Parts: sequence; C-alpha cells; structure tokens
Amino acid sequence: MSNQRREKGSSIVRVLEIIETIAQSEQPLSSADLAYQLDIPRATAHRLVQTLESEGFIQTNMRGNLIPADRFHKVALGVLYTGRYKAQRRAILENLAQQTGETCGISIPDGTEMIYYDRVTCNWPIQIHLPVGTRSPAWCTASGKLYLSTLSKAKVEKLLQLLPLEQKARNTLIAPDALMDNLVTIYEAELGTDNEEFIDGMVACAVPIRNDRGQLIASLFCHAPVIRKSLDDLMAYAPVMRKAADELSQIFSSSNKNRLDQ
Repeated sequence: MSNQRREKGSSIVRVLEIIETIAQSEQPLSSADLAYQLDIPRATAHRLVQTLESEGFIQTNMRGNLIPADRFHKVALGVLYTGRYKAQRRAILENLAQQTGETCGISIPDGTEMIYYDRVTCNWPIQIHLPVGTRSPAWCTASGKLYLSTLSKAKVEKLLQLLPLEQKARNTLIAPDALMDNLVTIYEAELGTDNEEFIDGMVACAVPIRNDRGQLIASLFCHAPVIRKSLDDLMAYAPVMRKAADELSQIFSSSNKNRLDQ
C-alpha cells in the first residue's frame, strides 16, 4: 500500500474519530480540544473540522465551539431508525399504545427543540397529528421539559434568558421562575408533563430513555386530547411507560454495543 493510500485511510479514520468524539462529548469542543483528545496535530484537526463544517456535518455555536449540524443529525437518526432493532422498538410502542389507548412515541433532543423520532397512533377518530420528523420547542412540551430538567441549573437559567418564551397555548409557562420551578418538579418525579402548554386541548407526559451511563438520550411520550383524557389520567400510566422506557433503553444500548463490536 502506498504512503498516499495510508494517509487517505488515516484521514478517514480521523474524520470518523472527530465525529465520534463530538457525538459523545457532554459539552461542545473546540478544534484544539479535539486535537488534544485524539492526539493529532492542531493543523490537521483544524483542516478536518473545516471540511466537516463546509459539508454540513458540524457547526460552530455562539461560543466558537463545535456541535452537530443537520447532516450529522440525519445520519444519527437514520442509523437509529433503520437499525436491526426497529421491529422490537415498534412492538414496544404498539403495546404501550394499546395499554394507554393513546398515541405514544419517542422524541430526541436537538438543541432547544425535540424531534419526533417514532410514534404509534391510537385508533380513535379524534387524534392530534404530529408526524415523525416534527420539531417542537423543548420548553413547553412534556418530552422537552423532561430533557431540560436533566441539564445543570446554570445551563437552564442561561437558556431561559435566550429562548423566546412565547404563549403557545392557554397554559404555556412564559415566566422563567415559574418554568424553572416546574422543571425542578419534573426532575424530582422523572416525569415530564404538558398541561395544554404546547397545543390547546392536548395533554402529554413523558419518561426518560437512558443510555448505559444513565444519561437521558430520548423521551418516551404519550399524548391525548383533553376531551378524552386529563393530564392526571395520562400520569396514571407512568408505571407502564417506565417499563416500556426501560425496554427501549436496553434496545438502544444493545444497538450501540453491537455497532462497536462489529
């Protein structure tokens, strides 16, 4: 194998290692951080980061650090959605939807939004249509508030200063202090709630789906129109939702482990 071919292979591996490091980091990194962690020259790290930015895989945040961009998210969601455990994941959601009698699904955090990653609808004629791929604000949805509740107090306070807290529905919490108090309650209960805060006439609750390190990687939600169920009615399903979330956590962890073992 020629030196040129080895260098090309090395660059590909380095690009993949950069993507892997950014994906697993709990906080945004700089090019210098990547160079140090991966033990590669700073100039090389900077060049590869520029390429990934220009191709839309990563982007620079307001602090000048690196975070995933649209193509990065599309790849990640595609791997999860078309993975070998799709049938098991769907079976769990379908079973939960049958037990609750309402639409159930999975949403994944993306910055200050949640992405509807998968869902199983109920069979009632009256439904709230939020298709896969829908983006919703984190600060006024059950799944989003559950995610925000897992962040540090300092980070949440900073976000609440920057977010456009606008009245989405009749009960939207737009006062930062009130929202912070609600997030504390959600954190303690490990149960996200939406009492007509995102859409008038809709209530929802959510429980965490965790990775093998105990970190929230997604939320399992259930929502319903208030003419059929109250928020208290949905919260009564928390035990079966947590059981389903534990099963989904095992699937996500198994999927990641098997990809690493391959």
